[in-house]
Order: sequence, then structure tokens, then C-alpha cells
Amino acid sequence: MDTTTRPLKTLDAPGFAHHFAEVNGIRVHYVSAGHGEPILLLHGWPFTWFTWARVIPALAANRLVIAPDLRGIGHSSRPETGYDLHTLADDAAGLLAHLGIRRADVVAHDLGTEIAFMLALRHPSRVRRLVLSEAILSGLPGAEAFLAQGKPWWFAFHDVPGLAERVLVGNEGAYLDWFFTHHTYGQRGISPEARNEYVAAYTGVEALRGGFAHYRVFKGNASLLQAASRGGLKVPTLALGGNVVGDALYRQLVPIADNVVGHLIPECGHAIPEERPDALLRHLADFLS
Repeated sequence: MDTTTRPLKTLDAPGFAHHFAEVNGIRVHYVSAGHGEPILLLHGWPFTWFTWARVIPALAANRLVIAPDLRGIGHSSRPETGYDLHTLADDAAGLLAHLGIRRADVVAHDLGTEIAFMLALRHPSRVRRLVLSEAILSGLPGAEAFLAQGKPWWFAFHDVPGLAERVLVGNEGAYLDWFFTHHTYGQRGISPEARNEYVAAYTGVEALRGGFAHYRVFKGNASLLQAASRGGLKVPTLALGGNVVGDALYRQLVPIADNVVGHLIPECGHAIPEERPDALLRHLADFLS
């Protein structure tokens, strides 16, 4: 299945629309809604922009919301290269520039967290405030404590070029369902609509490859994060944790951030925007105001 030709999901949000833009050498798909001060939402794996579907309508009541599909994922281009954090951060900065947005609040989850972090270090004038959630910043102190029992098994599986995508073709739904149940609170999973959207988005060799490409640059990205963070993080930052990463991200940020606060969201697993959109919206309202 060519996920770039799948039907586009719609939301009941003011001014909601899908767009495509030529940014940083690729075709980026993004959705927008609302008007006002801009807020950029960056998703992770195995998600797409749709992971924000339960918060976009509320945010769009008084904000301009922009939620792209990351390079290689969803309806965006799937180039062979460009998954290093410098390029991914430049993708995000390029999208803001394309939209004529000088500065935005940036909210990120999972893989999107390292991208947003690099965006704030590499293009600090583009980021007003930063919200990071449920991720570990690879290569920075504190990662080793979280990974004391070893890296998650799927890191190695996804890392081998060509292997995971070939093995999983025809079984994408069963594979993703494991993550949607084991990494959510009480194994309750996510909504059937969201589950079906993600399975469709990651079905087929090329769709899987585009997602796994983000894992295949982890070692190089760790070095990029180490170098970029030496000057410290100047942007006011909020670190949110569920019951998977917990407060590990906050503890990583404390030594390098000028202004960081952290909160744990109770009764929530990894997929904060889908499991506890109510709590996420409260934290965003408090912090971004």
C-alpha cells in the first residue's frame, strides 16, 4: 500500500485542513487548524500527525495548530537519507519558515522529542516554549540509568537495514498492536480509529522502512545531541512523563536547562496525547500561557 495516497483523515476543528509543502528538499504533509499564536506538534513512532487528534480541536479554539508527518512517515516523503537530528530539526524550522512563522511553541512526543530538543538548540529563535514527553535523550547523562536493564529489544530489530520491514510485511497490524497494548496504561490500548490509522500508515515495505529509518541513526544522533547540548538549553521547557519513561527525561534536562519543570501524568502509559488528552491540555494551558 502506498500510504501517501491513503484518504486524508478529517477533524471537527475550526479551519482544519491538510496541506503539502516542499521543505528542506522533501514533500512534507501537515495539518493546520485554528488561528492565533502558533503551536507546532511533533509526533513519534509508531504514530503520525493523528496522534494529536484528541487535542487539536481544543488547541485550535485560540491557537494556530500545525501538526506535520515526520520525514519518512505518513503522507510525507520517504527519502533514503536525512534522518539525522540536524536535518529533522531543519525540516521543522523549514516548515515554520514556509508558513511565515517566526516563532512557535513546540510540543513533542516520543521520537519527536529529540527533534524538538534539537530544534530548540539549533534554531532557538524559532522556539518560544518547549514541551517534551515520554522519551530519552540518547547520549546525554541519565540515559544509561533508564536503560540499565538494556535497550528495548525492538531498537536492535529496527536497526538492521532491510530486515524488520521484510519480516513484518503482512503482519503490520499484529506487530503494532503489541506496542499499543503493552505501552499503554492498564493495557487498555488506544482508540480503534487511531489504531487503524497507524496500521494503514505503516503497511508495506516502504512505509515500514520510513519509520525504521529513524532508529537506524540513533548512534549518530547521540553524538549530535551531546555536541549540541554543551551550550545548554535556554528555552523554557516542560517535561511530561507517563508510566513508561516517567521522570527520566526531566532528570536528564535539569543539569542542562536554564528553566525546566517536570510533571508525571497519572494513569497514563506512553501515548500521552491519546490516553490522557485532558491532562495534556491542562499542562499545556498552564505552561504555554
